[in-house]
Amino acid sequence: MTATRDIEKTVERLCELSRKNDANPYAQIEWVDVLEKEQWFTSPELISIEGTEAYERLRERERKQLSFFEAVNFFSLNIHGEKALIEGLARRLYRKNNHAISPYLHHFLDEENEHMACFGRFCTRYAGKIYPDRKIAFPRQYADDEEDFLFFVKVLVFEEIVDVYNARMSRDDRLVPLARAINLMHHRDETRHLAFGRTLVAEMFARCRERWTAATLRGVRETIGTYLIATWKEYFNPDVYRDAGFEEPSTTREHGLQHPRARQRRSEISRRCVRHLLECGVLEEEPAL
Repeated sequence: MTATRDIEKTVERLCELSRKNDANPYAQIEWVDVLEKEQWFTSPELISIEGTEAYERLRERERKQLSFFEAVNFFSLNIHGEKALIEGLARRLYRKNNHAISPYLHHFLDEENEHMACFGRFCTRYAGKIYPDRKIAFPRQYADDEEDFLFFVKVLVFEEIVDVYNARMSRDDRLVPLARAINLMHHRDETRHLAFGRTLVAEMFARCRERWTAATLRGVRETIGTYLIATWKEYFNPDVYRDAGFEEPSTTREHGLQHPRARQRRSEISRRCVRHLLECGVLEEEPAL
């Protein structure tokens, strides 16, 4: 990509901020030996099936237990997302025409690796597992710069949603201190990643749309909408409901996905991300979530 002064200035500013805010998450976070599961680990309003009949039937201690497995799923999603992100960033490091952004990609890689280690520590230490990744990627042909653009826009979409959760849960006094601390650590770094992603995606699209055919543009927009929907579906994990003691986890998932409260929550949490993509022209209409 041919860098503009906007992206160069963004990279310079974010590199400086990353150097100033470099911190060890293991030193920042107090890791306890044992966690009592009957506490809040996920804000009740952010639990995937909150508002459904299945959730309303639960006693408070059962809701708290569910909130633990929801946190394990949330952290697992971050592990898989950041693993793909790290692999993708590493492939693009010092690639031809990427020299302007490569200095910040180093910070991006370093911070995401620390995040992944932190999330993995929580999941393996307190749940004894990481929920598996269910995403399936199918190889296909791309137009010029289409693959790179879709990589960065998917990163932005994923991190925009995650950051809303992080920001809200980092301020929720009901949550156990460990859960709040992990969310706060991630949110602080993600503010820089999002600033980079928003600038880069807008610049890349402005350049690429002039060269792409109408068919390519249509395909890019369909891919982004599909990815947004697929990302949200991962927040409704039947393994979570099974571990929390639900007798019909698949049915619980389907009811949760279709519930009006969940639809409203998805739309509200996605609003910042979708608004940016609409303003950039990346999307022409808001996806039905």
